[in-house]
Amino acid sequence: MRRVRRTIAGLAVVLLLTAGCTLPTFAPRTEPDGAAAAPGTAPTWKACPEVANDLVGRGAPDMRYECARIAVPRNWGAGTGATTGPGAGETFEIALLRARSTKQRDRIGSLVINPGGPGGSGVDTAVYLSFGPAFGGLPAAVTDRFDIVGFDPRGVARSSPVKCIADADLDASFGSDPDPRSQSTFDEFVALNRRIGQGCGDRYGDQLPLYATEQAARDIDAVRAAVGDDKLTYLGYSYGTLLGATYAQLYPQRVRALVLDGAVDPRQGLVAGSESQAKGFERAFGNFSRWCAANAGRCPIAPDARAAVTSAIDKARVSPVRGANGREATSGWVFYAIISSLYTETGWQELARAIDRLEGGDPAEVFRLADAYAGREDDGRYSNLFDANLAVNCADEDEKPSLARIRQLQSEWREKYPLFGPALAVGMLSCVEWPGGRDPYPTGAAAGAPPIVVVGTTGDPATPYEQTGALASMLGVGRVLTWEGEGHTAYPQTACITNAVDAYVIELTVPRQGLRCPAR
Repeated sequence: MRRVRRTIAGLAVVLLLTAGCTLPTFAPRTEPDGAAAAPGTAPTWKACPEVANDLVGRGAPDMRYECARIAVPRNWGAGTGATTGPGAGETFEIALLRARSTKQRDRIGSLVINPGGPGGSGVDTAVYLSFGPAFGGLPAAVTDRFDIVGFDPRGVARSSPVKCIADADLDASFGSDPDPRSQSTFDEFVALNRRIGQGCGDRYGDQLPLYATEQAARDIDAVRAAVGDDKLTYLGYSYGTLLGATYAQLYPQRVRALVLDGAVDPRQGLVAGSESQAKGFERAFGNFSRWCAANAGRCPIAPDARAAVTSAIDKARVSPVRGANGREATSGWVFYAIISSLYTETGWQELARAIDRLEGGDPAEVFRLADAYAGREDDGRYSNLFDANLAVNCADEDEKPSLARIRQLQSEWREKYPLFGPALAVGMLSCVEWPGGRDPYPTGAAAGAPPIVVVGTTGDPATPYEQTGALASMLGVGRVLTWEGEGHTAYPQTACITNAVDAYVIELTVPRQGLRCPAR
């Protein structure tokens, strides 16, 4: 299992579900025309309505879309004239999209967006956000004052994408038993992760550490300069909070306003972060189960959702249901359908329906949920979401528990977090078996930065609420804003959260200490 911490663009999920659609798959990437602007030079912006057309079939009313590319040093540490070291003297291309309202007045600047992942496309997310509150996007109060600027981080989607994992290996990884109990099954999963790591090492060699978060945070300063802002106004979700926090430590004097929604605690290592997420998903699943028992009319697996889901996974281990195209809904695919559905409260009813239909012999809904999470197309092709996810996560991560330690934690966490603990334990194998050096991000205060708003959701499975205060405390200038809701990330889901964030972004009015917003 890939660590779920920092693994999906949670906001895009919320936007599409709010619009009554499904979790997003990753649309074909439209490459901007023209050469990338050299480091330190202004980019050339060109109209690109086709990006919105490819993603959602149309552009948002009263919105113009323009795209550009900038070149950034592959290795910022070697970007001062050094001629040695990985990537020295070479560049990556970073793709940008800005959505500008035709009703914009009294422009403040650009609101730079990162949706998380790592691996999520900021270009895509800027399009989704441009559709306004009726579709879960940004309010007019923001789009009337800011350009909405999304960028694909280095290695992601349109920005010099890293691609080194075979589709068949991704199928095998997602389809594997989330709790491989026998030693032989565990060893097979180790071998799969080793093969994936070796393939990426063979392709990218000593440049793998260049996908690290600190390098990407330095790219954000190039984005800030490219859009012409003296100081950065930034909205980061999930992993995007880690990117934003790293930026604030590197460039505190260049921060205007940062909103970090769905906080990652940068001081957690691989083991602590994985256990935190096991706890978060277990808690979210418990909330789903209680909702199911209280809403039997909307939950076909009531009254005991946990028993129904556990039974579905157990049955899939020995006799997976086969779909119309011959694909088998193994225990791994069922597990990822569960993971996918817990990112939004809206997904709870979809999960119940998927498990009910699976029991009746139809795995289509299970595959739809799981494939949306995995970035898998109907024809079995994958986006590069998880290639980038691994490249970034593993470049960042310095902790490498032994196989024996992982096996021990698998057993211990099975007792503490029965549904999610074992999978989060064995998921650590992906970085343990990853080649190349490591480049951990900084974990200190953003001394000299203005107040930074850190938003947390009490029912968040992927970035558990406990991490909110930890990130705010680490930065030293963090102000916690709490949403007592369910799902991953909060803005702009309720009036209370939206009003507080908008006032901060537009007027630089910091939310009052201890502000808590009700679920609805």
